Amino acid sequence: MFEKEYDVIVVGGGHAGAEAAAAAANMGSKTLLVTMNLQTIGQMSCNPAMGGIAKGQIVREIDALGGYSGVVTDKSAIQFKMLNKSKGPAMWSPRAQNDRMRFAEEWRLALENTPNCDFYQEMVKGLLVEKNKVVGVQTSLGIDIRAKSVVLTNGTFLNGLIHIGEKQFGGGRAGEKAATGITEQLTEFGFNSGRMKTGTPPRVDGRSLDYSKMIVQPGDVRPEKFSYLETPILDIQRDCHMSHTSKLVHELLKEGFDRSPMFNGRIKSIGPRYCPSIEDKINRFADKDSHQLFVEPEGWNTVEVYVNGFSTSLPEDVQFKALRSVVGFENVKFFRPGYAIEYDYFPPTQLKHTLETKLIQNLYFAGQINGTTGYEEAASQGLMAGINAHLKINNKEPFILKRDEAYIGVLIDDLITKGTEEPYRMFTSRAEYRTLLRQDNADLRLTPKGYKIGLAKENRLVRMEEKLRKSDAFVRFFKETSVLPEDINPILESVDSALVKQSDKMYKSFSRPKVTMEHMLQLESVSAFVEEHNLDREVLEQAEVQVKYAGYIAKEKVNADKLHRLENVKIPENFDYTKLKSLSFEAREKLSVIRPATIAQASRISGVTPSDISVLLVFMGR
Repeated sequence: MFEKEYDVIVVGGGHAGAEAAAAAANMGSKTLLVTMNLQTIGQMSCNPAMGGIAKGQIVREIDALGGYSGVVTDKSAIQFKMLNKSKGPAMWSPRAQNDRMRFAEEWRLALENTPNCDFYQEMVKGLLVEKNKVVGVQTSLGIDIRAKSVVLTNGTFLNGLIHIGEKQFGGGRAGEKAATGITEQLTEFGFNSGRMKTGTPPRVDGRSLDYSKMIVQPGDVRPEKFSYLETPILDIQRDCHMSHTSKLVHELLKEGFDRSPMFNGRIKSIGPRYCPSIEDKINRFADKDSHQLFVEPEGWNTVEVYVNGFSTSLPEDVQFKALRSVVGFENVKFFRPGYAIEYDYFPPTQLKHTLETKLIQNLYFAGQINGTTGYEEAASQGLMAGINAHLKINNKEPFILKRDEAYIGVLIDDLITKGTEEPYRMFTSRAEYRTLLRQDNADLRLTPKGYKIGLAKENRLVRMEEKLRKSDAFVRFFKETSVLPEDINPILESVDSALVKQSDKMYKSFSRPKVTMEHMLQLESVSAFVEEHNLDREVLEQAEVQVKYAGYIAKEKVNADKLHRLENVKIPENFDYTKLKSLSFEAREKLSVIRPATIAQASRISGVTPSDISVLLVFMGR
C-alpha cells in the first residue's frame, strides 16, 4: 500500500496535526496525515470557539505565517468579539464562536485541497527507528510506512482514560478509543512521560433552555475577523447567553463529591489551573456562592449547546440534578454528560526549539503531547513542527521565533526552557514584549518570515506591504500636517482635554490619551486623506496604535535589542557544565538536562540564577 517513502508523516488529525500537515505539504514535502478517524479532522473537542486572551494573537500569527486556522475560523464563525477593547492594544484579543461541524468540515476541505497531502485512517502503534533516527511508523494492522521525518500530535489519546463519577473507561475523546503503544516505546527509548488531566462540560439540548431568564451576550456591533486574507466578515451573528450557579447548585454538586474521581483518588494527575472543573472551583473558592456559566451554541442550525464553566467529572445523576437548579436550565435535557480525561504527555524540556526531540533525530512533538492546553497553542506548535520537519530533511536552517517576535516564540521557549507540570496555557502576561506582539501587527511581524521560508504565499506579502505603506503614510500625514485651534479645540473640549492656543501638528493632539481615531476623522483634512487613499479599518487601527503608543513600542524595542545580545552568545552543543564548579548545583543539573542553545535561553530556565549566568558569560569570554 505504501511503496514510496514520505517526506513527513503527521500522526493525529487535531489542530496540531492539521497545521503540521498543511505546513509541510505547502512547503513542498510529500506528506501523509495518519489519524484514527478521518471524520474528526480539526475536531473541536472542547468549546466551539477560537481565540481569546493571547490565544487570539496566536491565531493571527498562524495566519500571518501562512497557516490555516484563521481562514477556517472565519469561514465557520457564528460570532466575533474583540476582548479587552477598553484596555491598551497589547491586550486586545480576538475571539470567535464557531459552528463546530462547519469548522471540522472546512479543515477537512482545506487539507484535501492541499497538494502533496495524503490521508490514511488507522492507529499508529509505534515508530520505526534506526540508529537514533526515526524512519517511519507502524500501524495497528502491522503496516510499516517509511518517512524521512515524523510529527507526533496525539492530543489526549495516548493511553487516554475517561472518568464520569466512579465509572472509567479507555478513550481519547467521547466515543473514540485511546491510542496505545507509543508511550511504552518512547519510554523504552529513554523519554520521560507523565500524566495530565483535562475536562469538558455536559452538552445539552438548547430547546429545553429558557433563554429569557439569562443575560444575552451578543457579538461586536462591527465584527472583525482573524485572517489577513479576503475571508468573510459576519453580517449576522448568533447570541451567546450567561447564567450563574447558586448556593443550591453548589450544595447539590457537593452531594456527589464522595463519588468524584477528583476527590476520591482515582484521578492523580494535574488539570488546567485556568480552566478548573466546577467541583474544583467550589472547593478552591469556598467563599463564592456563584460562578458564571456561558451558554454557547454549537452552530448555526444545531440545537446542541455547550455549557462553558460547568466542566465536571461528577456522576451523571449529580450533574443533571445540579444543572436543573441553574436559572434557565430548569427543564434541561442532556445530549451527553461532562467527563474528565487523563492522558500521557512528555515533558517538553526533552525537545529542541524546533520541537524536534533531543533523543531521536527527525522526530517532532506538537500539541498536548507537550503538556499544553488549547486549540490555539496546539495549532501553533503543529505549524512550527511541520515547518521545521520540512526544513530539516531539506538541509535548511531551522525556523525559530524569538520571544520578541511572536507569542508562538514565547510559548515554545517557555516549554523548552521551563517545562510544565500542569497543562500550559498562553496569557499576555507571559510575554515580556507584549506591546510589540499585538494582534493587529502579526502580519507585519511574521508574513515576511513566512514568505522567506516558502510557506506564506506572495498575495499575503503584497497585502502586508500595502498595509504597511498606507499606515506609514497616514502616520507621516499626522506628523507633517498642522491643525488650527478652532478646528481641534472642539474635539479636545469634548474629551475634557486642555485646549491649544496656537496651530500645531496633528500628531501632538492625536497622542493625547482620550483622543481617538474617530475624533480625528471629524477633521475634514483627515477624512479627505482617508477617502483619497482608500484606507480601510485595518490601516486606521494600525496608524492609531503607532501614534498613541510610539513611546511604549520604542522602549520595548530597546529592551528586546538587549535580549538579542544574549541570544547571540551561543553555548556549544555538548558543553560540559559539570566542570564549572562556580555554577550552583541546581544550575549544573538543569543546564545539563535542558541544554540551552544560547545564554538568553539559559537565563530563562527555572533555578538558573543571574550569578550562574555571569559565570557562563565569563567562561564564554564575555
